[in-house]
Amino acid sequence: MDFLDEPFPDVGTYEDFHTIDWLREKSRDTDRHRKITSKSKESIWEFVKSLLDAWSGWVVMLLIGLLSGTLAGVIDLAVDWMTDLKEGVCLSAFWYSHEQCCWTSNETTFDNRDKCPQWQTWSELMTGHTQGAGGYLLNYFLYIVWALFFSFLAVSLVRVFAPYACGSGIPEIKTILSGFIIRGYLGKWTLLIKTVTLVLAVSSGLSLGKEGPLVHVACCCGNLFCSLFSKYSKNEGKRREVLSAAAAAGVSVAFGAPIGGVLFSLEEVSYYFPLKTLWRSFFAALVAAFTLRSINPFGNSRLVLFYVEYHTPWYMAELVPFILLGVFGGLWGTLFIRGKYPVLEVIVVTGITAILAFPNPYTRRSTSELISELFNDCGALESSQLCDYVNDPNMTRPLDDIPDRPAGPGVYTALWQLALALIFKIIITIFTFGMKIPSGLFIPSMAVGAIAGRIVGIAVEQMAYHHHDWIIFKNWCRPGADCVTPGLYAMVGAAACLGGVTRMTVSLVVIMFELTGGLEYIVPLMAAAVTSKWVADAFGKEGIYEAHIQLNGYPFLDVKDEFTHRTLATDVMRPRRGEPPLAVLTQDSTTVEDVEALIKETDYNGFPVVVSRESERLIGFVQRRDLILAIKNARQKQDGVVSNSVVYFTEDAPQLPASNPQPLKLRRILNLSPFTVTDHTPMETVVDIFRKLGLRQCLVTRSGRLLGIITKKDVLRHMAQMMNQDPESIMFN
Repeated sequence: MDFLDEPFPDVGTYEDFHTIDWLREKSRDTDRHRKITSKSKESIWEFVKSLLDAWSGWVVMLLIGLLSGTLAGVIDLAVDWMTDLKEGVCLSAFWYSHEQCCWTSNETTFDNRDKCPQWQTWSELMTGHTQGAGGYLLNYFLYIVWALFFSFLAVSLVRVFAPYACGSGIPEIKTILSGFIIRGYLGKWTLLIKTVTLVLAVSSGLSLGKEGPLVHVACCCGNLFCSLFSKYSKNEGKRREVLSAAAAAGVSVAFGAPIGGVLFSLEEVSYYFPLKTLWRSFFAALVAAFTLRSINPFGNSRLVLFYVEYHTPWYMAELVPFILLGVFGGLWGTLFIRGKYPVLEVIVVTGITAILAFPNPYTRRSTSELISELFNDCGALESSQLCDYVNDPNMTRPLDDIPDRPAGPGVYTALWQLALALIFKIIITIFTFGMKIPSGLFIPSMAVGAIAGRIVGIAVEQMAYHHHDWIIFKNWCRPGADCVTPGLYAMVGAAACLGGVTRMTVSLVVIMFELTGGLEYIVPLMAAAVTSKWVADAFGKEGIYEAHIQLNGYPFLDVKDEFTHRTLATDVMRPRRGEPPLAVLTQDSTTVEDVEALIKETDYNGFPVVVSRESERLIGFVQRRDLILAIKNARQKQDGVVSNSVVYFTEDAPQLPASNPQPLKLRRILNLSPFTVTDHTPMETVVDIFRKLGLRQCLVTRSGRLLGIITKKDVLRHMAQMMNQDPESIMFN
């Protein structure tokens, strides 16, 4: 019996930092499925097993939804508590945040709803004084100390235990979903450390969000549950279907937007997204959102902190400021460039952030709370500075329909504080993203846009109030009517800035309207999202994730890139003129020693197999890893295989004299249908084939004779060269 008739471990697996072969994975899954179907007719037990196999996908989705929803809830609660810990502590129960502490108090008044005897600032606790310069400076000092402690702990944990837990994780997940292997990126340690350090990093007050990293956390959950089912753990293609759905669940809990999550996975991160994955993503996102809703981390029965409802319609004339906000978002997206920073930088940036953030009430609070306040519509019960308008004493209107009013001193104070906050956020966010801690850029980008939007909104509102006889306001804004909603401008600005950075369009608009529950504001959101994408694309086609992928040199063939150059396969294939000939194996005249020498001398991922060196007629292709494993296995298990045994890739090995060493038959590991193109195939077609079929390599032939090979790396380097970029920046296979 040929020992290869029994599959041996690890054959068909991939090395770290290599690309998977999608076609091979797909055919392996089809074979597995065929086997299960034919066996299911043999007995009841086999039939039950086939049912379990069919249901395993839905079970994995259920588990992903439950775990990612739970983790998101825990992260939200922990961030809330630790952010407040920088300012004070709850005496009745130290694990309560400021808000929870005052909920339980009976001595809270409506006007001072955030003051209660159970909650004490650090200066109150230590010195007994709340007012005066001494108390303020002590609070200021402790705020900085806590922030530095949190960020130091975060960066140390990431460095020591899980270096892959830094950043947002979306660029790497995008690369992994395109078929690249990064071992450990979605591992158990990464999941644990990312969850803990995400809480620390957000609580330290740095200008970063938890939304991007939550996608990474959800994908780690997906990878964890894949290992429970051999259908997913042994097939890299099937595993990526699960990870696509996990990414949708991640966005679902990050923004409380299940449909937006599915669209985000489809539009932004997934490479291969069959219809089956669409349904499963929807299910995973639904379960995740339901789980988070059950935990209710914000106590408002909503999935996110900044849920708002507006009561006034928008008018056509307002599209002008909305589009201008879109332009601002596009410019912000262009400005946003990532840098590289080690540990000390994290401490320095946290120190600077804390020192500058504390004096300004809008930068001191958490970014999510800031966005929540900026989105807010000023009702009669609002106590925010932004709602300090001059009221008409004779007003008798229902509470939710308050007319436009002149701005009071609080609004003007808030405006210059917001202007300072805007400059601060723009500068500090550019430095913060890309540091060696978990950092998302959704929330900081939205904050920049929301601040700019609110400032524009208040300006338009005051113009409409003081100059309602101007031609632009005359048609739609009568005196005493509620015309302009500044909160809506903040929402549109947030969408524009997020769109400018990530270049999302459809999923962005859906996420924003799920966030805010405002269906009638889809047109302003669409106008802003499209404008910001156009403006940002005018300066550079790639979003932040593509720029990040390029910076790391990952082999990512973007579906959005167009290849329009008139080159042929023969211009790109290896070997080129002057290079040594292609390393090949023959079907029946290579010895084990020759194969081992070839493997030792070269670092190619695989070798074409030909009839003979003279004819060069192609038989198939064999992977390097499979060859190494097969020879190692044969030497251990098959008697008589020695260095001068002949390797046969043919159907049957010929009868050899007894004196000859035992032959080694490796037909099982040979791919008999490698993808081939002729030397005159246009590169435009070759790029399309690589992109749509997810190939690792394709062989170039002329009249059946082997001429050369094109790998994914060669394609990417050629594309970079054609765009006048450095081809050496593509580092991996």
